[in-house]
Amino acid sequence: MKALKIAGAAVAAVIVVAALLLIVGGPSGFLTSEIQTRVERETGYKLTIAGATRIGIWPSLNVKLNDVTLQDPKDRNGASRLTVGSLQADVTLSSLWSGRPQVTELVIDKPVLHLPLLRERSGQLISSAKPAAAPGEAGKAAIDRVTVTGGAVVFSNLRDRVENRIDGIDAEMRMGADRKIKITGAAKTGGHPLKFDIRATAPQPPLERQNIPVEIGFEAPSLLQASLAAKAEVRLNGSTVMINGLSGTLGDGAFNGWASVDLASKPLVKLDLDFQRLDIGAKAPPSSGAQAWSNTTFDVSGLNYVDAQVRASAAEFSIAGAHFAPAAIDATLGSGVLKVRFSNLGAYGGQASGEVTADAAAAEPSFALRGDLAGVRALPLLTSTADFDKLDGKMQAKISVRSTGSSQRAVMANLNGTAFVVFQDGAIIGLNVAKMIRSLTSGTLSGWQEKQDQVTDLSQLSASFRIDKGQAVTTDLNLVGPLVKMTGVGTIDLGTKQIAFRVDPKLVMTTEGQGRASDPVGLGIPVMIDGPWAQPRIYPDMAGILDNPDAAYAKLKEMGKGLFGKDGGGLGGLLGGLTGGGTAGGGLGTDGPAGGGLSADKLGETLGNLIQQGLGLGLGQAPPGQGSSQGPNQVPSQVPSQAPSQGRSIPAPGSPVPAAPPAPAPQNETIPQAPQDSPAMNEVLRQLFNR
Repeated sequence: MKALKIAGAAVAAVIVVAALLLIVGGPSGFLTSEIQTRVERETGYKLTIAGATRIGIWPSLNVKLNDVTLQDPKDRNGASRLTVGSLQADVTLSSLWSGRPQVTELVIDKPVLHLPLLRERSGQLISSAKPAAAPGEAGKAAIDRVTVTGGAVVFSNLRDRVENRIDGIDAEMRMGADRKIKITGAAKTGGHPLKFDIRATAPQPPLERQNIPVEIGFEAPSLLQASLAAKAEVRLNGSTVMINGLSGTLGDGAFNGWASVDLASKPLVKLDLDFQRLDIGAKAPPSSGAQAWSNTTFDVSGLNYVDAQVRASAAEFSIAGAHFAPAAIDATLGSGVLKVRFSNLGAYGGQASGEVTADAAAAEPSFALRGDLAGVRALPLLTSTADFDKLDGKMQAKISVRSTGSSQRAVMANLNGTAFVVFQDGAIIGLNVAKMIRSLTSGTLSGWQEKQDQVTDLSQLSASFRIDKGQAVTTDLNLVGPLVKMTGVGTIDLGTKQIAFRVDPKLVMTTEGQGRASDPVGLGIPVMIDGPWAQPRIYPDMAGILDNPDAAYAKLKEMGKGLFGKDGGGLGGLLGGLTGGGTAGGGLGTDGPAGGGLSADKLGETLGNLIQQGLGLGLGQAPPGQGSSQGPNQVPSQVPSQAPSQGRSIPAPGSPVPAAPPAPAPQNETIPQAPQDSPAMNEVLRQLFNR
């Protein structure tokens, strides 16, 4: 009886252990060597299983391998390998007896594929010692579903200390009885999310040189402005993947063409595509001109590890907000040097051509730009590319620059080359240059005095620059417009966004354009423009102007001829023209035989003083030191030298001139009203102050 109890207990224990093994799985180290041998014999790759191997029978037969590594035995440094945290295969028992194992699900957890980044095209990236399977040997096993969780692809170059990753790969592959394959998943690269959807129909093995219909859907919201959908016929030819009959859409723009990728060692990509519409890169948000260039480093080292030959054409092409139609671009990438050539791009009513080069082969990347613009509308081009909306007109430019650096600030500070630009038949928007020039007689200006409703028409604005280490120097700045003319020299510090210009502005007393007036009248002394290019200081170039502005402007005020040409001749001639008087007759602004007008020198001095006061105090206000009880002084025909005029208005030609200033009004009497300004003077002031 006791023996039966012991035997019963032993049987019960065996049953419990067996049940646990069925559910949990038992250690199966004895299978490890057999699995490794079989994989190496069938594929030519070395399989290492560093973790435990378990076999479970419930609820289905399953095999689980832990800490698995698969690599080419010829790859001694292990740069190319696949590591897997765990791999589990569920197999139906019935399929084992038939000799054709049916894997219902293969779960691959935390796989990491390591791929080397090569600078040169030599040797094989991955080579297999096993030739392609023969038709009779293939298809012995079938897999219904493959699930990948927490996967990654690591691209690295130990010598260059470069590593790029695609992380967070979660994917699922299903294969039906009709050999249709569907792969869906998501991943992240550099923090940017990706989604992909691949559909294909697998032919009967072997796959070599057979067309495989493939459809691809791809989304990368932070990298591509729109989703990509494409279909093609894919063929494997040795290490080359050939993609024929490629067509699809990028957003709402269709494209077609072909491509190929040679995966032997360093990848070689060949691509030829034609787009209806192609948009690359979203427009950068507008930034203040006072904001310094970014010192954040950018990495272009990836250009060293791919070779490419690309040709792309588009009926409409947009890049970072700039629009071109039509466009054709040829690009080559080899040995870390990218060259992009474009010719006859349709650009805002004109044409653009040139070449952009980026060299990432050296430790510090270098860049070069050569470009020609002809007949391009300036406002939309500058607004879309540089967020600059102050210039309009037909633009012609020639640029040839080069630089080095790995940040915006470094590239701009190291810029060298030449540039020439000219704007014709346009306008400076938001600025009234003539008014700015006149305002300089009353105070230093801070900033460009921008107002949305102001415009300065220009016939031509041109300048050529020689650029050395970020310093763009010009000696031929020239602005010509209906009401203003200006020449100058100066320097633009591209690295710090500072400017220092010395210009000679002149006002043109006609709206009929340049060349119609004999001698433009001007400020008489150069004007300095220096400081940040978004908010510079603008002031006359006078000694001590910044040390003692009041004294300097008092001196400028005394120079009546400074604003209106020599002895006021500019305004004298203008007033004579406005009133119908000639230079030889007795009109206003001359000292003709009739003796009814003022001499040009006295008129210039008097009007200079008058306008200086008007600019400083505003018309209709008394100058400093004069009480409201003092009546307005009228300018006589012959102004005594010891009593310079301080009048606020000038009588019309032929008006009676009192011999002496009127006596002050008594305290209890009403102050007499000042006489009305003449129409001629009002016209002068309107042209000077209101334009």
